[in-house]
Amino acid sequence: MDLQAVLLDIDGTLVLSNDAHAQAWVDVFKEFGYDVPFEQVRPLIGMGGDRIIPKMVPGLTKDEGEGKAIASRRKEIFINDYVHTLKPAPGSRELIIRMKDAGLRLIVATSASNEELSALLKVARVDDLLDEATTSNDAETSKPSPDIVEAALDKLNMRPNRVLMLGDAPYDIQSANAVGVGLVAVRCGGFDDASLKDALAIYNDPSDLLAHYDNSPFGKSSFVNK
Repeated sequence: MDLQAVLLDIDGTLVLSNDAHAQAWVDVFKEFGYDVPFEQVRPLIGMGGDRIIPKMVPGLTKDEGEGKAIASRRKEIFINDYVHTLKPAPGSRELIIRMKDAGLRLIVATSASNEELSALLKVARVDDLLDEATTSNDAETSKPSPDIVEAALDKLNMRPNRVLMLGDAPYDIQSANAVGVGLVAVRCGGFDDASLKDALAIYNDPSDLLAHYDNSPFGKSSFVNK
């Protein structure tokens, strides 16, 4: 079957932001009196706050009490203190243009909030190219649950075998594969190949994928799940 659409993760995929997200979590937990080492939270980036908060401080949740205050403040810290330091992953804009030129419908599928996504798309220099998205606001639970991917498929009104996803974290792979969507991974999010082993293919970054586009799963419909 012909590939018709691509779901796009943003953090760690089109923007080199995973370390900044981890540091924002370290900062906010410190503000609230919790000592959470960077090395402890960094491997969890790619999940949403609904998962990170209770993993770091058992008993707290993102939706009530102190956990809710932490989630809100973390977003402020990330947007105000870190977004201006971020850079796009190499080749992000060029890859998106290549996909659009191929006639693919593109939709963002991210655990970020709407406010964060707006800022991140500008960092990636693709805010003029991408106008469809599903975010944490569209899902009850974040990756690796399939909610965000399912929401994107609903918006596309497409079957999973017409769609591939581009992401950087094992949580992206788990989320996509849970609903039958194959995922192509990039290493620029900082995860090793062992954790990305269930991807259809792995590239260094968007520029590496672009250089091999015709032979990638995006260029070969035979790679699409059937």
